[in-house]
Amino acid sequence: MHIRYIILFALLVLPVGQTAAFPPPKSPDLHAVQTQANQGDAEAQNSLGELYAKGMGMPQDHTQARAWYEKAAAQGHPLAQNNLAELYFAGLGVPQDYVRAYMWVNLAAAHMQGEEKKQAEENREDVAQRMTPAQITEAKRLSEQCRSKKFKGC
Repeated sequence: MHIRYIILFALLVLPVGQTAAFPPPKSPDLHAVQTQANQGDAEAQNSLGELYAKGMGMPQDHTQARAWYEKAAAQGHPLAQNNLAELYFAGLGVPQDYVRAYMWVNLAAAHMQGEEKKQAEENREDVAQRMTPAQITEAKRLSEQCRSKKFKGC
């Protein structure tokens, strides 16, 4: 198993204490993120998903993380798309699904730049190594379908 997946798994699954980077529960900053997310702000939706995934400022809940990532991903937010791919890859909050993981990381990589893009491309290749050629073809088809629908209903 690649070290980045071990680290990712630890970050997503193991409870982590609150740090200065994440507001404590009921703080005005957390409330502001929740308000912005509820108003449709994709960046706030992705951030709220990350807080749920890591259990920071609230109980860890991968199902809630997935729901917030999906809202941001539907708006074309590449980090949320990448985060969704990670949930599907690991089967956290969703059934494990390499086709969906590949689809989401493929969409994310298309809109990222620099190191983020390189990392997403490496993640996509790691997922592909666990897939059959037919699954990869299906994932690419779903990626194109999702892109053509502007990420709605993916």
